[in-house]
Amino acid sequence: MTTVTFTTQGERIQAVEFKGHAELSPAGEPDPLCAALTASIRLLETTVNDVLAVGAAVKVKEEKALISLKLPGDMGQENEAVCQALLAGLMVYLAQLAEEYPENLTVLDMEV
Repeated sequence: MTTVTFTTQGERIQAVEFKGHAELSPAGEPDPLCAALTASIRLLETTVNDVLAVGAAVKVKEEKALISLKLPGDMGQENEAVCQALLAGLMVYLAQLAEEYPENLTVLDMEV
């Protein structure tokens, strides 16, 4: 199962972490849910860091099947608004996927 955790402080989404394998398909076979999850975090990271040049911290630990993205504290009002919209959209998208695949995906919102 993949667990996606959004870390929030008040209304602000600070970070997102994907952990684990979806296991929708047998080991060694293409997994469409894993592909959708990977594409979503890669699109987020590319937009935040390569297009907006925000400098979000990204961690990848393949042995733990973990990838995370953490926004910096001060990135300007416009970039903050865009990043929050991207993360909110990602949260909605993943919540919808979790409804379709409850055995394979869990989405959590953790307040700090």
